[in-house]
Amino acid sequence: MSLMSSVEMSDELAKLSAELHSRLGDEFALIGVYTGGAHLARRLLSRLEGAGHPRPQLGTMDITLYRDDLYTGLEKPVLGETDIPFDINDRGIVLVDDVLFTGRTVRAALNQLMDYGRPRWVKLLVLVDRGHRELPIAPDFVGIQIDTAKLDRVEVRLSEEGQEDGVFLERAR
Repeated sequence: MSLMSSVEMSDELAKLSAELHSRLGDEFALIGVYTGGAHLARRLLSRLEGAGHPRPQLGTMDITLYRDDLYTGLEKPVLGETDIPFDINDRGIVLVDDVLFTGRTVRAALNQLMDYGRPRWVKLLVLVDRGHRELPIAPDFVGIQIDTAKLDRVEVRLSEEGQEDGVFLERAR
């Protein structure tokens, strides 16, 4: 089932970038969680620049080695690249991810971020919040919030990965 078309995704990213600037001004950096969050962070950066705002610094992170299920549930983990080419100390950071579910990915991202330094603050932006948190983590910026069953699957498809943009829900059987 389609939850968001490519046009709706584009509109939502425009709203999120405007909200980022409205609430945070120009004093933040974007760090996208590999892979979907990294692509979305790049798109947000483009939107901010396109609106005439100063270009925020951009980083990406792969949290695979920080996952709490690395040795228990993953078959052949694929490692991506972490690239944070700026000092995060005393800087505002907006952590970007595509889907917020249990909160464990965000916990891993926060742990990795702290290995790079001590940010002034960290805000969380997600395109989709589907609930079912297992940790006390809440997003500061949300594209859409949906009700799902725990076993449902939410997929964010992105053109950067060779697919047509969209958000889809596959109900558990």
